[in-house]
Amino acid sequence: MSHTTCHVALLGECMLELQGEAFGAMRQSFGGDTLNSAVYLARAGAGQGVKVSYATGLGTDALSDGLLSRWAEEGLALELVRRLPGRMPGLYQIQVDARGERTFFYWREQSAARAYFESESTPLEAAAATLDVLYFSGISLAILPPAGRERLLQLAQRLRARGAQVVFDNNYRPRLWPDAATALHWYGRTYALCSTALLTLDDEQALRGLGEAEALEVAARLPTPEVVVKRGPAPTLVRTAGQAWVAVPTVPVAQVVDTTAAGDSFGGAYLAARLAGATPAQAAAAGNALAAQVIQHRGALMPR
Repeated sequence: MSHTTCHVALLGECMLELQGEAFGAMRQSFGGDTLNSAVYLARAGAGQGVKVSYATGLGTDALSDGLLSRWAEEGLALELVRRLPGRMPGLYQIQVDARGERTFFYWREQSAARAYFESESTPLEAAAATLDVLYFSGISLAILPPAGRERLLQLAQRLRARGAQVVFDNNYRPRLWPDAATALHWYGRTYALCSTALLTLDDEQALRGLGEAEALEVAARLPTPEVVVKRGPAPTLVRTAGQAWVAVPTVPVAQVVDTTAAGDSFGGAYLAARLAGATPAQAAAAGNALAAQVIQHRGALMPR
């Protein structure tokens, strides 16, 4: 996966984030799974010639302008963003309990990101020839209407056919899907065509209604050449086609402050390491090290 200069596009939805108590003081920020991964990838890959573009839909409003300026400050390229008059970014509120576990409340049904593929062509599809890596998640799939998912998978197929990489993070959110069977259909198609699958085992268990051991057996048989299984504090498992699992220890953390973006930051650091020539096991160690730092800070993006 090593390139001297490499163009990575991440597709998804970034929402406005409100942190705090209902009717109390609120801190305004932003976050979204693939956006978080994009930022951590841009930070980790800054010195190694990685260009990180974020593909999403935004409105033409001041909040959308604010998101774009902050993404630019983080080193993200913005040429794949579509501005959609009359649409706005989605919004969510986080409440965190004493143990650092979070509850989310969403306002996202009409978000601009859902309409990304609602035009003849998109900036992402137009840029296909320049892409070395396409990265998207189960949430990226879930928010798109079926026709948009179809377009995304066709793009992924074209990229793979010419030797580019396609990375999929399983991030399964049941509330975003009509039912598990629909999600399984799209996940199955995605696993068949992506080159790397980043799985959170809990999500895979929830998607398939399986226990831990059975879900791991399914993961071992996936057609994806490179599979990474994140298991919270338990060692991360990696395997490449036809090989046995390799266990990579996580970094112990005395005080978990907020688990937001643990998996997203892992993905960004993992991909940065793979692009720099690391083995999957070395890349998983880099992902685990970053995730251990991120969960000691509030919110998705820790200070640089």
